[in-house]
Amino acid sequence: MIIEQTKLDGVLLIKPTIYEDERGYFFESYRDDNFKNIGLSGKFSQDNQTKSKKGILRGLHYQLNYPQGKLVRVSLGEVYDVAVDIRLNSPTFGQYYGTLLSDNNHFQMYVPPGFAHGYIVRSEIAIFQYKCTEIYHPEDEYGIRWNDPQVSIDWDITNPIICDRDKEFPLLSNQKNLPMY
Repeated sequence: MIIEQTKLDGVLLIKPTIYEDERGYFFESYRDDNFKNIGLSGKFSQDNQTKSKKGILRGLHYQLNYPQGKLVRVSLGEVYDVAVDIRLNSPTFGQYYGTLLSDNNHFQMYVPPGFAHGYIVRSEIAIFQYKCTEIYHPEDEYGIRWNDPQVSIDWDITNPIICDRDKEFPLLSNQKNLPMY
């Protein structure tokens, strides 16, 4: 397993070791003792899975009082996955890191608390899985608008399919509920 620190402190790109033969492939998507070395051992309390079609954009979501770290991966298809630093005292506040996650590269990304998270589906269908360090609290969910010009994420799409709630999230500069780290 190769673990790379991205340009945003705490956001990790994880490349598992893939064992392939004539039967297919095998890899460990999570092994507690390996994640212990990067401080993530035993911290996950909820697993989630979504299935979405091409052009679906989910995000940019976060929880404030019950912040979630997320270990994300794609088991079918391909998504462009994004973490946005929304920590008010951070030197990289407002910056994002994005990468392709797919069932071909098997990459995972760890998005720590203090970051907004979202993704766009690039394949016909995608199954997206993520482990969370905190359970979901719907009363504590906040978000940043997906097309915020201050963050300027290159989603490579002009008209994504996005739910009404996500369309109405405020711009980062108008968000009143941001984490202090």
